[in-house]
Amino acid sequence: MTAPLGLAALTVLDTAPLEQVDLAEKHGFDTIGIRLLPAAPGTTAYPLHEDDTALDALVRRLADSPVTVFDLEIIRLGADFDAKAYVPLLEAGARLGAKAVLVGGDDRDRARLTDSYARLAELCATYGIVASLEFMPWTAVPDATAAVEIVSQADGPARSVLVDALHTARSTTTLDDLAAIPREWLHYAQMCDGSTPAPTHDAELIRHAREERLVPGTGGIDLTGIWSRLPADLPVSIELPNEPLRRAVGTDAWLDRLVAATRAVLSPSRQGF
Repeated sequence: MTAPLGLAALTVLDTAPLEQVDLAEKHGFDTIGIRLLPAAPGTTAYPLHEDDTALDALVRRLADSPVTVFDLEIIRLGADFDAKAYVPLLEAGARLGAKAVLVGGDDRDRARLTDSYARLAELCATYGIVASLEFMPWTAVPDATAAVEIVSQADGPARSVLVDALHTARSTTTLDDLAAIPREWLHYAQMCDGSTPAPTHDAELIRHAREERLVPGTGGIDLTGIWSRLPADLPVSIELPNEPLRRAVGTDAWLDRLVAATRAVLSPSRQGF
């Protein structure tokens, strides 16, 4: 079974959502992801939940397109997390037909973080959206084991763990850890490659994640091994920011290359589950 392909927000973050739909149609993507909230203060985002005119325009555009919205970014769970503050974002996501919202864990108080995630998952469920907790080695959710421990304390259908190839390779996560994630908690995964050896400091890990990911098959990540532990039909979001490489060939050729390289990773005989 062919896995749906998504064009992640970070891959073309300089592209507004309307134009992102155009790119997805042109280059064979099935879905897009939209960054409504910035990943860090001062970085690019498209707050459609604060702009009814822009939101309406995108809803109309999607109605005439085979491309759909899969995921929204990004809700961060900090010490001062208030689930109610994200109601407008989730309402906009429901209008767009989004299936997931990406969640980052920033609160080092594990009990409070776990409670925050549970409250967010409960809220997300009312909008038909899953709360996909992404493990990242520099955060309070550094690996797949931590993500599973946190998500397991929530109830309902919105529980979700997001597997990103780069973070999997650069954390203590093992292939067995991936295989242990309950199938019903897997809603999509993020594809890219990365250089080896991996950076050892958080600042460089973050920079690589945001600026220097590599085309699948051109780095040192065991992508075949990772995807051998994931369901064969699991939607795949290509999250691959690398502006120097993109500018060198142009956006159209770049996206065609990413799609072809990702399909090459996914196409070998895979057992899946």
